[in-house]
Amino acid sequence: MTIIEPHIHMYSRTTDDYQRMYRAGIRACVEPSFWMGANRRYAGTFFDYFNLILNFESVRAERFGIDHFSTISMNPKESEDHVLAKEVIDGMDEYLDHPRCVGIGEIGFNNNSKAEEYAFERQLNIANERKIPVIVHLPHFDKIPGIKRTIDIIKNEGIPEHLVIIDHNTEECMALARKTECYTGMTVYPISKLTPGRVSNLVKEFGSKRMIINGSADWGISDPLSLVKVAEYMKNDGHSEATLKDILFNNPNSFYSSSPKWKPRFNIEPLDPKIFQR
Repeated sequence: MTIIEPHIHMYSRTTDDYQRMYRAGIRACVEPSFWMGANRRYAGTFFDYFNLILNFESVRAERFGIDHFSTISMNPKESEDHVLAKEVIDGMDEYLDHPRCVGIGEIGFNNNSKAEEYAFERQLNIANERKIPVIVHLPHFDKIPGIKRTIDIIKNEGIPEHLVIIDHNTEECMALARKTECYTGMTVYPISKLTPGRVSNLVKEFGSKRMIINGSADWGISDPLSLVKVAEYMKNDGHSEATLKDILFNNPNSFYSSSPKWKPRFNIEPLDPKIFQR
C-alpha cells in the first residue's frame, strides 16, 4: 500500500529514516513547522528554518524516493512572545508562496493563552484568505477547554472547515472534533499520545471519514514507521483494506489537495546509497 505521512518532523530525523520509510511504502510526507527544543529569540531564525525545511529537506527526501512538502507557521509554543509572533507572521508571505509549501501549521494552543490566541487567529485568517490547508494543534493538557476554544475560533473566522485538520485528538475530545466538518487527526507515539490499539478503537467508534493518522516523529521517543504499525494492527483488528486506504492515503490526499501545490509524485526512484559513501 502507498502511504502518505501527513505530519512528520523530518528535520529531527536521520537519512536512515527516509530509507526505512521508503521500504515500508511511504511515498510522500508533509512537515509542519514546530518547536526546535528551545525558544527562538529572533524572527530570522524562524525564516532560516522555513527555508531549510522547504528547500534542503525536500531535496534530502527526494534522494531517497519520498516527495516532501511543508507547512509553515508561528507555532503555539513560541507565540507567547507577542512582538516576536507578530514579526514572524508579518514575514511569512514569501515562504507561503514557495512551491513546496502546501499550507499553514502547526497553529493553535499549547497553554490556552491570550498570546497564543492572537497568533492562532491571525494565521487562521491568512489561511482563509489564501484558501489553503491549515493544521491545528490541540494542547497536550486541558484538551477539553482547548478544543472548545479552538472550534469557536475556527467558526468565528469563517474558514471552510474542510481546509482545517484538528490534530492530536484523543478519546476525550474526538467526539467534539467530529461534530465539525474539519478533518480529525490522531498522532501515534510509542509512549505518549495514542497507541495503534487506541487508534483502531477510535476508528471503529467514529468511522474513517475525514480521519487522518500521523506519526509526527520528532525529537522525542517516536517512530517514523508508526503508520505502518497502525496499518498492521488495524488489519489484524478487523478493519477493511478500504478503511486502511482511506486513513493512510485517500483522506490525507484529499485534505492537502485543497492546495494547488500538492502534486505528489509517488514514483520517485531513490538514488543508489553507495554514492553517499566516502
